[in-house]
Amino acid sequence: MTKKEQLYEGKAKKVFTTEDPSLLIVSYKDDATAFNGLKKGTIAGKGIINNRMSNALMRMLEKKGIPTHYVEELSDRDTLVKKVSIVPLEVIIRNIAAGSFSKRYGVDEGLVFDSPTIEFSYKNDALGDPLINEYHIVAIGLADPTEIYTIKRYAFAVNEIMKEFWASCGVMLVDFKLEFGKLADGTIVLADEISPDTCRLWDSVTKEKLDKDRFRRDLGGVEDAYHEIMKRLEEHISEA
Repeated sequence: MTKKEQLYEGKAKKVFTTEDPSLLIVSYKDDATAFNGLKKGTIAGKGIINNRMSNALMRMLEKKGIPTHYVEELSDRDTLVKKVSIVPLEVIIRNIAAGSFSKRYGVDEGLVFDSPTIEFSYKNDALGDPLINEYHIVAIGLADPTEIYTIKRYAFAVNEIMKEFWASCGVMLVDFKLEFGKLADGTIVLADEISPDTCRLWDSVTKEKLDKDRFRRDLGGVEDAYHEIMKRLEEHISEA
């Protein structure tokens, strides 16, 4: 399968058509952004790590009954995926207070919730990806109630699977963002990526941040953190 026309270039990935109209190639970049693109930089090797990590986790999730857009890893940076129509929602699951949640509600970072929370953001850069509730999602036609139910069910299931996996790696899954898409027949599948760009991952003992927060907060050691989290994944993924 080869790249044809470039369809799209986002903050972290490029998307290309292929000779099969139902399949696309996603190519991961080393570009890094934060705060809706206000902060920009480069994390050396990030594209390779995000591609390989996302694919490994997607394969694991598929085995456990979560349908995804993943088809085949083509190279260190390129992956073949099913063409989907992205549901314009960012689905955020939180197990521990951190980031914008802590700021928004005045909650100390690190507070472990009794049960996970879910929130939705409207994927719209011009509006700053605002929080949106289920009634508003339906009202403006982003998804119907059945689709929202399916997305929530999958998102919480992904959380349970990933929490258990990352715990086996000595890592706390603090929170993460998912995106979903619809196949041509309307089937909802997990899309986009699962990586240190889209997850908060803390060492279980030291609480050291092993994700993009090191870039967001100028903590240093960004590349080392990405390599460390990938090493832990590779040591444990075959057991999952």
